[in-house]
Amino acid sequence: MVVSLQWLIRLLAVVQLTLGVLFWTGNAYEFLNLHMLSGILLVLGLWIQAGIAARAGGGLGLPIVSFVWGLGVIALGMTQASLLPGDLHWLIKVLHLLVGVGAIGQAESLAVRTKHRLNNNVRLAAAQY
Repeated sequence: MVVSLQWLIRLLAVVQLTLGVLFWTGNAYEFLNLHMLSGILLVLGLWIQAGIAARAGGGLGLPIVSFVWGLGVIALGMTQASLLPGDLHWLIKVLHLLVGVGAIGQAESLAVRTKHRLNNNVRLAAAQY
């Protein structure tokens, strides 16, 4: 489950970054709804990955940060068009990119930590027999 979700998040990340580049270059605005949908799916994936990590016993710190971060990603994504309009709006675009890349990094980190934790649990269980 962890690996499948990790690859789904990676695929969504590629979609997000590709569409983001197209939007920054003034193209493909007709795919804005796809960008929003895949962003929401990416955040849901982040939250599921965080839940799996917490359940695997990897601690609650990063999963909690990831949940709150995901809320921030959605809030920023849904409101960015109205934030800092004018010549300085590029700052919001850069912030949006950084927050999104941060979510992708957190999901990847959660997956790696969870896989490591689960592998250690299997080794410990095998050693007991």
